[in-house]
Amino acid sequence: MERKMIRKTRWAGRFLLLVFTLSMAMGMAVPAFAADGSDLEMSTAYPGVTAKAGDSLSFDLDFSNGSGTGADLALTVTDIPEGWDGYFQGGSSQISHVFVRDGDYEALASFQLTIPVEAEEGTYTVDLRASGDGLSSDLTLTLDVSEEELGSSSLTTEYPEQEGSSGTTFSFSSTIQNNTPSEQSYSLAANAPSGWVVAFKPSGESTQVASLTVPARSSQGMSIEITPPNNVEAGEYSIPISAISASETLDGELTVTVSGSYALDISTPSGLLSFDAAANKQSAVTLSVTNTGNVDLQNVNLTSTAATGWTVEYSESTIDVLEAGATKEITAYVTPSDEAMSGDYVVQLTASNSETSDQAEFRVSVKTETVWGIVGVALILVIAVVLWFIFRKFGRR
Repeated sequence: MERKMIRKTRWAGRFLLLVFTLSMAMGMAVPAFAADGSDLEMSTAYPGVTAKAGDSLSFDLDFSNGSGTGADLALTVTDIPEGWDGYFQGGSSQISHVFVRDGDYEALASFQLTIPVEAEEGTYTVDLRASGDGLSSDLTLTLDVSEEELGSSSLTTEYPEQEGSSGTTFSFSSTIQNNTPSEQSYSLAANAPSGWVVAFKPSGESTQVASLTVPARSSQGMSIEITPPNNVEAGEYSIPISAISASETLDGELTVTVSGSYALDISTPSGLLSFDAAANKQSAVTLSVTNTGNVDLQNVNLTSTAATGWTVEYSESTIDVLEAGATKEITAYVTPSDEAMSGDYVVQLTASNSETSDQAEFRVSVKTETVWGIVGVALILVIAVVLWFIFRKFGRR
């Protein structure tokens, strides 16, 4: 009985050893088949998103490689809506391949997608594929494009009302907002009063332009410089501006308030500030008195400063009203003293009222006639007569 038990135990041990040996042998004999596509997975955290026409999106791509070895994978877009633009990116470069080592990797690459501005509302799909070295994986992105409410395009100015004196150049900061789905070229115009100068310049540039091109759903800044004429009257002025493209007209209005400026100028019609005179004799000088401000001047008085004994009189010593930009001609009568010696003198003529004044200094060259000059001429005549007489009397001898 005991022998039978030992025999059974030996057979059982041999059987188990045989099973173990066969199992090992079968395990060792299993061939190393190439990995199939199920060993690779390309995914993104949010494969379905809601976007608007004109949006640019970025999808991080994660890779899981369970093949046991690294793989060089080609990245392709297998399906994308017409007019859409997409590409793969690694770091800061556009790529077409990615090498994935064995294991899991997050954001190893990314897919950049731009939805065209003219895309209609609806649901769209984009299909991506990674394949190579016997591995492959597909990824579908789902985009729900909703209608974007942007409003109409506009022409706006940060501070559309400014104030300053005449001669000031007013600078306005304006922006053209193009909310259309296409690029627009806008012609720029301003309806300013006669004599005013208006210049359009792109922001940050000094070049004057007549038009600006603005991309779809974008804006472009510009400066508008307005210079009124020097003799502009004080008051408030409205300058309509416009930006006109093939599909729309954008309007705006700028307001310039010119404050009052008071200024006079006294000179001569030729600009010459000198003349000749004789002692105790009156000389006439034509003066030009100009209101160079932008406000009418009242009661402009003409005065003078000259050497002792000199007199200065005016054909009109007071101008009741001198309008802005107007010129009045007045004659000044200057009489040097009867004791004035030959030489140059300064006569200062002034035009002024309660708000402003101006003066001009004239150089007066005085020439005097002396008794000795007359005597000298007489002596010359006497000598000439004597010589003639001597020549007549003794010349024949």
